Parts: sequence; structure tokens; C-alpha cells
Amino acid sequence: MANDEVVVGQLAEVWASVATACEGLLPEQWELPTDCPGWSVRDQVSHLISIERSMLGDPAPPPLAVSPPHVKNPMGEINETWIEQRRGRPGPAVLAEFEETAARRLQVLSNLAPEEFEVVGWSPIGDVPYRTFMTVRVFDSWAHEQDIRFAVDRPGGRGGAGEAVTLDRCFLTVGYTVGKKVAPPDGTTVVFTVTGPLGRQEAVRVQGGRAVALDEAPAAPTAALTMDQTTFWRLGLGRYTGSEALAARDVDLDGDLDLGRRVVEAMPFMV
Repeated sequence: MANDEVVVGQLAEVWASVATACEGLLPEQWELPTDCPGWSVRDQVSHLISIERSMLGDPAPPPLAVSPPHVKNPMGEINETWIEQRRGRPGPAVLAEFEETAARRLQVLSNLAPEEFEVVGWSPIGDVPYRTFMTVRVFDSWAHEQDIRFAVDRPGGRGGAGEAVTLDRCFLTVGYTVGKKVAPPDGTTVVFTVTGPLGRQEAVRVQGGRAVALDEAPAAPTAALTMDQTTFWRLGLGRYTGSEALAARDVDLDGDLDLGRRVVEAMPFMV
């Protein structure tokens, strides 16, 4: 690659893993439903194609006359036009298009000058440097890779850049989850302990209606949640509901159990 941008290598790693997950799938496997409502395995790959081709400046398909029920917002309507266009195509053809699109994007990214990654512009998380936007693309691509792998029962793609970036983004949301979505009284403290090779501990205290990060976890927090890293990111990504995780005993609660349950149920941030 022509530059040393870490995020370019991260995207290459994740996109290669997406392709590996889809290699040799049977026709019926391409039709399997995934954790994204209304989307099959093929649709997941079509979605990744749509984002990257849009970023390459390729023209979008015409809008759909009627959007399916699982589409909930204008961005979803745009996504669906690309996906609908590919629903009748064989899975291997969609995969080939994805691989070609990924190669084009990596070539473009590899040729960017370092200062171009500093340029602030639009992204799904607000106006941020282009480097940050591309980190969001790592996160989103890896999330959809895992949707595919769960659907076809092909575990993989774990422990690398994609999962590390995804966990980082999930940890960034815990303050918002506690302070704004659950909104307990000032002085409340919540500790998240995430186990696994990429896990860590995060603690927050509610002050002035906001949850601020603590340098050290209190010895006796108001509520403590312990879960493995898979449960943590699946909850954050909305692939697992809080009630499902609690029923399966995938989350251990200590302290104020009602508060702990409300925090777990409020963790999804990706739709």
C-alpha cells in the first residue's frame, strides 16, 4: 500500500474475511435470514457493496416505489435500493462484485495522502476526520461479517482488527447508555466488566445528568455487569436483546439488580 494508514490495513483484513466467510456457500445458504431484519446472507454482502460503491461515486439505483416493512428511515431506503437490485442474482456473482468493489476502494484509499485522512466531513456519527469515518467502516463491515457467519454457522474473523474496533465503539457508548438512556440519579455508579482476550473494565458515575468515565472502578458500585466480549458487542449491535441475554444467564449482575437489568436492556445502539 502507498501509505501507512492503519485503517486501510484494517479494512483489507475485514473485507478479506467477509469474502472467506462466503466462499463456497450453497445456493440455499445465500438465502438464509440474518440478525438484520429482512436481510439474507446475500443482502448483507449487497449492503457492503452499496456503501463502498457509493463512496467510489458510483450512481445509486432509482428509489423503490414501496419500501419493505423492515426499512425504518431514509438511510434504510437508500440501502434497500442497492439490495433489491441484487436479490435475483446468484450469490457467487454478488460475492465477485463485492471483491471487485473492495479492491477498488482499497486502491483509492492506498493512494490517499496522509493529510487527506485528516479532512473533516460527513459520517454516520457526525462530522469527523476521514480516518475516523473509515474506522466506522471497519466496525460496520465486521458487524455484517459476523451476521453472515452466524447465519451460515461459519465462526471466524474473531480477535483481529474488526473485533477490536467494534469493542472500542461499544465501550464508547456505555456512558450514553447509563446517563441518557437509563438516566439514574446523580451519584449512581455502574461498572462493566467484559471478559475475553479483548475485554476490559469500564466504570461510569452519573454527575449532572451525565455519565462520566472513572479512572478506577469503585469497590462497591451501584450496579455491576459482567459478560464476555461476544455478549457485549452483540448487545451493543442489537443482535441480542437484553431480555434474551439475561434469560440465558450471559450477563451476571451485582448490586442494584433492577438498575442492572435496565442498563442491559438499554445497551443496543446500532439499528
